[in-house]
Amino acid sequence: MSTDGEQLSWLERKRNIDRMFYGLVAICLGLALADLAYHKHTYFDLEKIPGFHGLYGFAVFCFAVFAGSLLRRGLMRGEDYYAPEREPTPGGERD
Repeated sequence: MSTDGEQLSWLERKRNIDRMFYGLVAICLGLALADLAYHKHTYFDLEKIPGFHGLYGFAVFCFAVFAGSLLRRGLMRGEDYYAPEREPTPGGERD
């Protein structure tokens, strides 16, 4: 139970989180083993490496996240970016 007396949802329970994690690991290992079970008609020699497409996808994902964090630094603006410099006077006109 949580500290304020409410029940935890099934996604917040430690046991279920562990089950989902180990289930995902099992699926990934199963797919990696299935990659060894069939003959691939590859165009490039790199594609013959077992698990190449999964590793390549993971590397591209990491690159996209890293590039996004760098873009965020350059594009991010402060909270008051669109706020006027001075508040308008009560009559609706600026000084």
